[in-house]
Amino acid sequence: EAKNNSGGSTVQRSKSFSLKAQVKEMCTACQKTVYPMERLVADKFVFHNSCFCCKHCHAKLSLGSYAALHGEFYCKPHFQQLFKSKGNYDEGFGRKQHKELWVHKEVESGTKSA
Repeated sequence: EAKNNSGGSTVQRSKSFSLKAQVKEMCTACQKTVYPMERLVADKFVFHNSCFCCKHCHAKLSLGSYAALHGEFYCKPHFQQLFKSKGNYDEGFGRKQHKELWVHKEVESGTKSA
């Protein structure tokens, strides 16, 4: 315990305080030291607040406005633009397209009624 000179109140120091050098965290983007006041963690990657930007347009990101893929960070509009599946969801995976099934049904119904 130490006495405060101004008012005589008591100030307690944490017993867990250590003089050992703290491990410096490095920003994923700029590789410079990140101090606690400017620290942001997204998907276990440490950034400066100002370095947390979209890889595509470099817009500043926040924890509620980003999407990540393979350690790369994007604003949501660019993530959708760059990685959204294009085309029909029923194609692929070894399945026939639904429109092909419709053609077969039309042909079958046409031959039966003729």
